[in-house]
Amino acid sequence: MIIGLTGGIASGKSTAARLLGELGAYVIDADKLGHRAYEPDRPAFAAVVAAFGDDVVAENGQIDRKVLGGKVFGDDDALKRLTDIVWPEIRNLANEEMAAARAENPGCIIVLEAAVMFEAGWHKTVDQVWCVVVAPEVAIERATARDGIDAEAVQARIDAQLSNAEREAQSDIVIDNSGTPEDLERQVKAAWANLKEASS
Repeated sequence: MIIGLTGGIASGKSTAARLLGELGAYVIDADKLGHRAYEPDRPAFAAVVAAFGDDVVAENGQIDRKVLGGKVFGDDDALKRLTDIVWPEIRNLANEEMAAARAENPGCIIVLEAAVMFEAGWHKTVDQVWCVVVAPEVAIERATARDGIDAEAVQARIDAQLSNAEREAQSDIVIDNSGTPEDLERQVKAAWANLKEASS
């Protein structure tokens, strides 16, 4: 069983993933795999350098994500070229980790946490999609407090993402995190209990 867990900025997706991990799920964080995808020993490294130039490699031999970001920011074609390279590599890394988890515990429930679940098409490869949503004004309030960025920057990121309605329409379970941390925990535990009961 693979659960695809997604949500927008400051939705509480990572908190939900941590709770699921505490309940017994094996959690794979696609954001962390995204950093590994750029490592010099991975196929995406050479593909990114070939696509965007040698100047994206820093003096330490790693991809300079700021330089790379500058090349794709505001350029939809360049961003698509980058995601076409990196998203499949992240998925390969996730598949490697899933295989290792299943070898150790064949019956484990795996949670793939990914902000780009729908954009990358990964929702078609999981058994259920769980989506954490939060009202945009709450997301702005939480993100500005957490990250120290201004409200306009958060709003721009929200505008660039799928809307809550677009995510909800493609999800099996929707968890509303507009309330308290206790509300979120209660919803995650209830969804997990239902899943365990259905699969027993």
